[in-house]
Formats: sequence, C-alpha cells, structure tokens
Amino acid sequence: MSSHGVLRQSSANKRTEAQRQAELKAIDEYHTLDKLVLEKKEKHDFSKEAFDKTSELLLKNAEYYTIWNYRRMILQSMFVERSTQDEGQPVDQTQKLIQQDLGFLVPLLQKNPKCYWIWNHRLWLLQQATERLEPAVSRNFWETELGLVGKMLNRDGRNFHGWGYRRAVVDALESIPDEPSESTVKEPPKSMTQDELEYTMKMIGTNLSNFSAWHNRSKLILKVLDESAADNIKRKKTLDNELGLIHRALIDPYDQSIWFYHQYLMSVCDIELAPHTMAPNLTTSDRLQYLEQEIEAIEDILEDTNDCKWIYQALITYTLLVAKINNQVDDMQQQRVSIWLTELMRLDPLRKGRWDDLKKSLATPDALLSKH
Repeated sequence: MSSHGVLRQSSANKRTEAQRQAELKAIDEYHTLDKLVLEKKEKHDFSKEAFDKTSELLLKNAEYYTIWNYRRMILQSMFVERSTQDEGQPVDQTQKLIQQDLGFLVPLLQKNPKCYWIWNHRLWLLQQATERLEPAVSRNFWETELGLVGKMLNRDGRNFHGWGYRRAVVDALESIPDEPSESTVKEPPKSMTQDELEYTMKMIGTNLSNFSAWHNRSKLILKVLDESAADNIKRKKTLDNELGLIHRALIDPYDQSIWFYHQYLMSVCDIELAPHTMAPNLTTSDRLQYLEQEIEAIEDILEDTNDCKWIYQALITYTLLVAKINNQVDDMQQQRVSIWLTELMRLDPLRKGRWDDLKKSLATPDALLSKH
C-alpha cells in the first residue's frame, strides 16, 4: 500500500479469472471508501461515523498519512465534545477514547512494525494523555507503552522506528512524577538512563548486529557519566570497559555496526572530537597508547580475515590519527597505508575514487594531515 492513498496491486504474474475479479472488486471498494472519507474531511465532518470510516480505511492502508491527520482532527473534536457533554466525568471519557484508539493501533503495528505513521499516531495519543489526564493516569499509559515497545523490539530488535519511539517514551516517563507529592519543593525527574543502558546490553547480547542498540548505547553512556558527575578516572575506566566489550563483539569482523561503535569509542583520540566523547581529557600519551593498542589488535584480526574492508578502513583511520597527533607521517606509515588502500580499492570498488584520492595525498603529507 502506498502512502498517497493508492492501493498496490498484486505482483503475481499468473492469476485465475476469479482472483482477478476479486482484486478488481477490492480496488473498486477501496477507491469508493477513499473518496467517501476525503469528502467527509473536506466537509469537516468530525462525527463518530467519519471516525469509524477512517478506521476502515487505515486498516486497508496504514501508510495513508492524510487520513491519520484527519483522524486526529476528529479525536480532538471528540475530546472537546465529551468534556462539555459529560461534565461529571470528562476525564474518564477522554481516557476511554485514548485507550480505545491505542487498542485499535496494536494489530496495525504488529502487521506494519516499520510504518512511521502508526508510531507517530501512538505518540500523539500519549501526548494527549499527558496534557488532558492526571499525572498518575498518564504515567500508567506511558509505562504500559514502554512494555509494548519492548515486546515490539523483541520481535525485531533492529527496528529504528521502535528505538526512536522507545527514547520518546523514556523521555516522557522521566518528566512525569511517580506519584503526587505534597512537598512544595520540585524534585528533579528520576533518571532511567542506567536502566536503558542495561537494556542496550541485553539487546546487543541477543544480536551483535543491532546497529540501533549500539547507537543508543553511544548516547546513553555519555548521559550516565554526566549524571554521575564522573571524574577522569571513572571515564577512562568506562572507556576501557567498552573497548573490552567491543573486542569480544569483533568475533565477527564483517559486522559494520560493531565497527561503527569501535570508531565512536576511538574518537576520544581525536583532539577535535574529544570534547564530546566519554573521555575528553586524555593525555597525548594516553591517546597514542590507545591507538597503538587498537591498531595491534586489528592487525591480529587481519591475519585471519584479509577480505574485510572495515578492517582496512579502521587501520587507515587510526594510523593517520597517530600521524596527526605526532604532526608527521613517517615512511613506514605511508607504506602501510598505501598497501591497505590498495586492498580497499579491490574490496570496495564503488568508492575507488575516494581511495585513489587518499592514496595520491600520501605524496603530500601536510595535505594528508589536514584532512584527518
């Protein structure tokens, strides 16, 4: 199904006449329903009937963002209508509407776990709960949602929509108090950062190729260190622990997501990037020691795996970073980088031009250092 209200037809090459007629009928029914709902939208029809028709249409095409927008307009009208008609229990009615619509979305999400518009609508509903309901009630919605997104990520741990949604849910939970407080002193929100960091470890343990989990970990680990006011010693120890983790993960050197995290960790050695890393205050000696240690470890991997482009890219990057720190490229470094670039051109021909340019720049070390 497309995102513009056009029903996709079957790609089967051979169909019986009965199947063809059934498809034509389904397409005709879809277009009739689509036309009806759009007419109601144009007339600003915010009735229960119009709402039900959007449900019917979205069940057929979950990526129809125009209809999601219309559905939200109807819901907003319903929130206002219920609050004026049911003055005794307007909040209960609003809660019921939100609960019902969240329930409507569950089977849609199970069928279309990577449909942005479903995730977006769920988030909007929960935001409505925060704005319109008591904190304890809205918090219950968000806590339930954290459980649901956990189940969704258990089904597909690399669903980046799910990871982004989880971050939004956690942010909301951190801003909503656990329970009403009689104190006039506003307490800081309770952090869930450590719990979420442990969650990334669980997901990485399930699947080392989980790029989204590694990415989330790179963000969370900085928050944990900042929130605990970690000193330089603790930050360096954390870096050592994370390098140990990534070394264990490099049993599969062909996995790009692992190299992404390794490169993130090694950014502590780049003086220009270091201020935004987990260990910003390393000494020059520390940086060189980490680089030499990792180059040696990667060369050990290369002995058994000489057809992996990520290995050569890492060796080139870290060797040139050593040269940048020392402010010179020696003959041995030039020779080794040249050999690795030759291998990269063989393994990654689509970016041969990039590797060619880098190889040419070896002849002018000053220009090479300015690029890295």
